[in-house]
Amino acid sequence: MAAEEKRKSVAQALAEGVSLQRAGKIREAESIYRRVLEAAPDHADALHLLGVAARQSGRNDEAIDLIGRAIAANPQNATYHSNLGTAFEAAGRREEALSSYRRAVEIKKDFPEAQFKLGSLLQAMGKNGLAAQALRRAVELRPDNANWHLLLGTALAASGKHEQAAAVLRRAAELDPKLADAHHRQGLSFLALKRRDEALAAFRRAVAIDPRHDAALFSLACHLMEDGDAQGVLAACDEVFARDPGNCRMVSWKIAALTELGKRDEAMNLLDFDRFVRPVEVTAPEGYADVAAFNAALVGEVTTHPTLVFEKSGHATRHGGHTGDILIDPGPAVAALEAFIRQAVADYERALDCDPDHPLRAAKPDRWRLQAWAVVMDTKGHQLPHIHPAAWISGVYYLKIPISKTPPRDPHAGWIEFGRPQDNMHTKAEPDVRLYRPKEGLMFLFPSYLYHMTIPNETGEQRISIAFDVVDPRRARRAPY
Repeated sequence: MAAEEKRKSVAQALAEGVSLQRAGKIREAESIYRRVLEAAPDHADALHLLGVAARQSGRNDEAIDLIGRAIAANPQNATYHSNLGTAFEAAGRREEALSSYRRAVEIKKDFPEAQFKLGSLLQAMGKNGLAAQALRRAVELRPDNANWHLLLGTALAASGKHEQAAAVLRRAAELDPKLADAHHRQGLSFLALKRRDEALAAFRRAVAIDPRHDAALFSLACHLMEDGDAQGVLAACDEVFARDPGNCRMVSWKIAALTELGKRDEAMNLLDFDRFVRPVEVTAPEGYADVAAFNAALVGEVTTHPTLVFEKSGHATRHGGHTGDILIDPGPAVAALEAFIRQAVADYERALDCDPDHPLRAAKPDRWRLQAWAVVMDTKGHQLPHIHPAAWISGVYYLKIPISKTPPRDPHAGWIEFGRPQDNMHTKAEPDVRLYRPKEGLMFLFPSYLYHMTIPNETGEQRISIAFDVVDPRRARRAPY
């Protein structure tokens, strides 16, 4: 009887912990699990649940240890293996995560969540054929999940199976009519199948659902421009502006379309380098002898930043690297720069001279936050033309500008250029551009919709800058670092 009462007491405690965990009260849940383990150190469920809580708190190594101990106590529990895979994946140990997910579905073949996690990881690793197999099994087991159909369609498309992808993506859209990404990806498969009218209709549906879906906006305008329909691009811009005034992506397309149509005065109203590109000289903050000392401190902080990654895929930088957001737990020099940036942005706002209906003023957020990242370029380092579609105002501050000992082949090597659209926008007219020479201690602020690029660095030394975005927290998406 005593043993039975103890078992019931432990079960009640674990149930309470799970309830707290689901409510986001992770610490309180952990406390309960630890009390259970004090009485029963090898209790598999308590070890597993404590491991899941550790993973939710970002303590991945601890999670792996705890869930591993739970598996040692009960090796046939598929949920344990699935959650161990999640912990391995969070720790960047992908092969071990794959093994755990595969073991989970071996133990329990009708385990949709583990099949989905297996397929998701395989897709992230570029193994799209295997990913599609796992994801297809997941949607067979959970046929009402729109997002799972979306990922399956994405994996099929990446495998070149566009007919199947379009059908699966159509089903995703039926399950969730507000899932704009399903329409956009369906449009991409239609393009691959040479069904351009259906692709355009799919892109329009995606934009109608979500006028801030950046990839769908680009695909729609790009499709129209490729067909030589610059006037159609302008019409698409106006449709988006009616629901999302100042939409960054579509302002950049409006500039391109107006230029293509020969309406350069109207395009210049949006470009207007003299009004909208603002150079700012940074002064040395308190505690630093001069700007050179301040920049040296910044260089030290960003080049040793734990998030610095070179040749990161999916970004505009070539022959260089990016950090993550350096304003998260900033060092003293970065914190001082942040204060300067905030003042510079406030000054930019006050000096803003444009009509109330101008997209730059229309997009101005009522409140904003900063994101910032360092860019470290090696020899030949440069950035391709790009914009920052999730932001309102962007900027760059130069910490280290190497000086060539011999005259560079390109007199503008290392300079920043504004106004040139990216190559795959299918524009034919020569754009209006403006080049600016960077120097250490100089900052530029500019509209985030303004295409910009850098001319390749020709010196053998690193060129280091800090870029930043002013974003509306209500619409912020992934920063471009």
